[in-house]
Amino acid sequence: MQIRILNSVIRAPLLLLACVEFLLLCASVYAGSYIVYGDLALAATVGGSILPKAIIMSLVILISLISMGLYQFNQRMSFRETLLRVIAGVGAGELVMWAIFYVVPMITLSRLVVLWSTVCALVGLGIVRWYFRRNVDENIFRRKVLVYGAGVRAASIGDMRRRADRRGFRIVGQIRASGDKPSESGAALSTNGKTICQIAEELDADEIVVAMDDRRGNLPIRELLDCRLKGFEVIDLLEFLERETGKIRVDLVNPGWLIFSSGFRVSPLRLFNKRMLDLVVSIALFLVSWPIMLLVAIAIKLEDGLSAPILYRQCRLGEGAVPFNVLKFRSMREDAETDGKAVWATEEDTRITKVGNVLRKYRLDELPQIINVLRGEMSLVGPRPERPEFVTQLQEKIPYYSERHAVKPGLTGWAQLRYSYGSTEEETVEKLQYDLYYIKDQSFLLDLVIILQTVEVVLWGKGAR
Repeated sequence: MQIRILNSVIRAPLLLLACVEFLLLCASVYAGSYIVYGDLALAATVGGSILPKAIIMSLVILISLISMGLYQFNQRMSFRETLLRVIAGVGAGELVMWAIFYVVPMITLSRLVVLWSTVCALVGLGIVRWYFRRNVDENIFRRKVLVYGAGVRAASIGDMRRRADRRGFRIVGQIRASGDKPSESGAALSTNGKTICQIAEELDADEIVVAMDDRRGNLPIRELLDCRLKGFEVIDLLEFLERETGKIRVDLVNPGWLIFSSGFRVSPLRLFNKRMLDLVVSIALFLVSWPIMLLVAIAIKLEDGLSAPILYRQCRLGEGAVPFNVLKFRSMREDAETDGKAVWATEEDTRITKVGNVLRKYRLDELPQIINVLRGEMSLVGPRPERPEFVTQLQEKIPYYSERHAVKPGLTGWAQLRYSYGSTEEETVEKLQYDLYYIKDQSFLLDLVIILQTVEVVLWGKGAR
């Protein structure tokens, strides 16, 4: 039991990593102060208490590292790219700190202290990231999972073929359940008359995933209850896949699960917080980005002529499937749809202009949608709004597609972070699964994480279309 409790503490390696790096950043401020003054007591006498400054500086840099995508569990970047992002994150954090020093002089650190603190932080973060990279795939960080089921539904776990997608767990065994359909989900264990709980104890499992093909009259309620009472986590297949992949599998879900599962609840307080976040961030974003928008407008005019339109208005469906005009910088030729028919944009679309390619790569064409957010037609975070012509087609072919309209569409979203631009029906299904995850689990904290990690998309071009 003690080992199982210990494993449950280490189940969130990224949380552990964030805590370690926060402490390391705090320690780097003390190290920088010691290097400059030779005595921490003298440093405190000269510049004031070190602790509050260390905490503020560490929090700012940590948030900057989050915005660089360094706390995504399924990341597949090389160690070299990781170091580049660490350097960029620390550098961006330092710039923010200088702005804070200007506004609040009482927490200012000397330039030499900041310099040496930065050096210590970079060295320390590099070592921690190297160690984490070597050990994140080791079994100490993984939940040991026993799968109850060896049929078609259980095979969906095997569909998670990328190594990065399986970092959070490892399968220690599968038990064939009554009613399972033939599949290639894996070799089922021979129970030899043992109960599920006995097998879980022998395999030292942390978690039991129920992945039966047919539960009607086949669910071993008594055995699974015994497992819960003995400290094993028992989780449904859909919840397991949702947690590990950050999406809801529409091919496995049913209306009953959507109705009775936790989530999909929006309180008045949640709506108020979301609207306040939209207003504050969009106003700040406009104040920061208006020079960029001015340069974009000039670039469009230079390429297409003074008479060429800068903005592009297009009908999209918003919350409740209510139509509205979305605003974008024009990234395609004016005659992109001369016949009036809606056409999917593709990655190598010949209709996209030279300036448009740059705008789309860095998402700059979306900046005018700040006005849509201020109007209340959109939110900062949510599913991307789609054209009515495509919605009509997709709702007929894709189950639960209309559920995207349960919330306001967003300037950015969970699907934009986790998946590349979708231009086919299959890719649209994949993005829908991430959108449903957001709609189900939306929260103020998730919105903040998505906004911060959108910086990664803009800077590194990930997920761009």
